[in-house]
Amino acid sequence: MKAARTCDPWMRSYRPGPPGAHRLVCFPHAGGSAGFYRPLCLALADRFDVWALQYPGRQDRHTEPCVTDLHTLADLLFARLRKEADRPMAFLGHSMGALLAYEVAQRFAQRLDASPSRLFVSARRAPDRPPGRAVDLTGDGGLLAEIRLLSGTHPGLLEDEETLRMILEPLRADYRALQSYRFTAAPPLRCPVTALTGACDPRTSREDAAAWQKHTAGGFELKVFPGGHFFLSERPRDVAAFVAERLSAGRRSG
Repeated sequence: MKAARTCDPWMRSYRPGPPGAHRLVCFPHAGGSAGFYRPLCLALADRFDVWALQYPGRQDRHTEPCVTDLHTLADLLFARLRKEADRPMAFLGHSMGALLAYEVAQRFAQRLDASPSRLFVSARRAPDRPPGRAVDLTGDGGLLAEIRLLSGTHPGLLEDEETLRMILEPLRADYRALQSYRFTAAPPLRCPVTALTGACDPRTSREDAAAWQKHTAGGFELKVFPGGHFFLSERPRDVAAFVAERLSAGRRSG
């Protein structure tokens, strides 16, 4: 099943949700594309209107230049998502996508005095935590080592030179953006923040994930799943069930 693109370069939907359903917007990880969220979208589509973002420079946007500054990309995403601010909308970001979801939520707060209904931050340390070990971007070796460490790409894909080029170009751009990112202190968000992490994630410890608590005044929860950095793709049904329960609980309490 292909994503429904219509004429919007930013948003992808794999199955329409019920009319008027609560919207969930998903932000991909470094080097990732909207397709990463296809299993989650399909699992939630009977109850929610789930959309995945497509950043420039990947898949059907491969002819566009990648954005190598996270704040610039957050500005572009905010410009698109502010058009949806008239309806309930939650954010879910995985890894780099968690930082982007947080930055867009801050732009909603500062520029619109608005907020997502909930922010899910997955597989990412809180933005004010010290950065992890930098990845060497001068060649391909550092990126390939990172791919293998995080186990997010099937090893067979790394054997094909053309596929490898398609993977490495956006990944290099995204890591450049990540490694130049500087956190700017801001008031805590008003929405609840739920941090998701894998028990065996080599890049995000439980302490790193728990540090998101200081970035919200709206309530915080930490949920640890079995698995590594890409636990979301390892256990999509479990993650979908948890996300659905939290979104439904928030709707009832609201």
